[in-house]
Amino acid sequence: MKKTHTIEQSYKIARDQYAELGVDTDKVLVKMDNVVISLHCWQADDVGGFETPGAELGGGGIQVTGNYPGKARNAGELKKDIEKVMSLLPGKQRLNLHAIYGDFGGEKIDRDRILTEHYRDWISWAGEMGIGLDFNCTCFSHPGADDGFTLSSKDPSIRNFWIEHVKRCRKIGADMGRLLGSPCVHNLWIPDGSKDTPVDRFTLRKILKESLDEIYNVDYPKTYLKDSIESKLFGIGSEAMVVGSYDFYLAYAVKNNKLLCLDNGHYHPTEQVGDKISSCLQFLDELMLHVTRGLRWDSDHVVTFNDEILLIAQEVIRADALSRVNIGLDYFDGSLNRIGAYVAGTRATQMAFMYAMLEPLAQLKDAEERNKYFERLALLEIMKSKPFGTVWDYYCHQAGVPVGVDYISDIQQYEKDVLSERI
Repeated sequence: MKKTHTIEQSYKIARDQYAELGVDTDKVLVKMDNVVISLHCWQADDVGGFETPGAELGGGGIQVTGNYPGKARNAGELKKDIEKVMSLLPGKQRLNLHAIYGDFGGEKIDRDRILTEHYRDWISWAGEMGIGLDFNCTCFSHPGADDGFTLSSKDPSIRNFWIEHVKRCRKIGADMGRLLGSPCVHNLWIPDGSKDTPVDRFTLRKILKESLDEIYNVDYPKTYLKDSIESKLFGIGSEAMVVGSYDFYLAYAVKNNKLLCLDNGHYHPTEQVGDKISSCLQFLDELMLHVTRGLRWDSDHVVTFNDEILLIAQEVIRADALSRVNIGLDYFDGSLNRIGAYVAGTRATQMAFMYAMLEPLAQLKDAEERNKYFERLALLEIMKSKPFGTVWDYYCHQAGVPVGVDYISDIQQYEKDVLSERI
C-alpha cells in the first residue's frame, strides 16, 4: 500500500511538471495502448522451430550465440513462456510466428506443403489470449537454401520451391487475420547474397523481382493480410552483396504498394533508420519496424533504451504516424535468460515511445518554424531531466504489472520454477 501511494504521489508531481510544458500525461497514458508490439517467437528457442525435434538454427546468415538453460523445446513451452512475458508487460502485444513453428504432429512436412491446419493451435491460442498473429515465411535453415539463394536462385526447381512456400505462408497469414479479426503482417526476408563480389547482380535481382511478382499475384483483403518486405545490408555468407537490398525493396514496395520493413540492425552502423521513416511514409501507406540493437554488425542484441531506438520512436510520433507503423521486435540472444530478454527489450521499446509522446511537440515545432533554434535545443535538453521514469512507473502500475525492478525477481522465480526443469 505504501509503495502504491508513493507511485501515485510521484506521478502527480510529474504530471504537474509536464503540464507546465503543455504536455498532458493522462492523455499519453491512454495513447500508449496504441503502441502494439509484435513479440517475435524465436527469442524463446534460439530460432530452432518445431519442424524437427531438437533442431538447431543453421544457414541464412543468422547465428545465435549462447546456451543459457531453459529454452522452449516445443509449442506448449513456447506458449507458456510468451504468456509469462505478456503478464509482465503493460500495454498491448501480438505474436509474430515463423513458418517453422507449426504443429506438424511429428510428421515431416516440407515447407512447400504447409497449410493453415498446421497453425490451428496457434490461432486458437491467440484467440483465447485476445491477441493478433503476424507471420513470416522461413527461407533459411533448409537444404534448399544451402547455396545461399532462394527466390533469386537460377535453379528453377529451387526457386519454385521457395515461391510455393511463400505463397502458402501468405495464405496462412490471411487465414490468421480472417479468423482472429486482426490483419496479419506477413514479412518476407530471404538470405540471398554473395560472399564474394558477383559479376551479374542484375540477373539475380531480375529473378527476384519475377519471383515476387508471382508470389504477390494473388490479392488478399488488407483486413486479413498486410505484405511486408525486408532488406539487409549484408549477412554471414553474403558480405559482398545481398540481392534484396534496401534500394531494391524500397522501389518494389513503392511500385507495388507493399509495406517496407525497416530493421535497424540491417544497415550500416552510421545510418539512422529513424531518419528513413519520414521519407518512406511520403510514398508508402504503412511501414513495418523490426526493432533490434546492432553492435558492430547485424548481431540482433536485446533492445535497450538508446539514442537509435529513441529516434525511431520520435520520428513515428512526430509524424503522427503511429497508426501507419507496425512495430515488431527481432533479436535472439541465447546467452541470458530468454524471458528476461523479451521483457527488457519490449519495455525498452515501449519506454522510447512514451518518451517521444511526452515531448512538448507543439512548442518544439513552433520554435522550429520561427527559426528559434536555441529555444528548440533548450527544450529538447530540458526534457532529458524531466521525470519520465515516474510516468512510466505509473503506466505499469495502472496496468497491474511489476513496477521498476520488481519484474526481475518475478522472472528469476519463473526460471527457478519452470525453466530450470527443462533439461
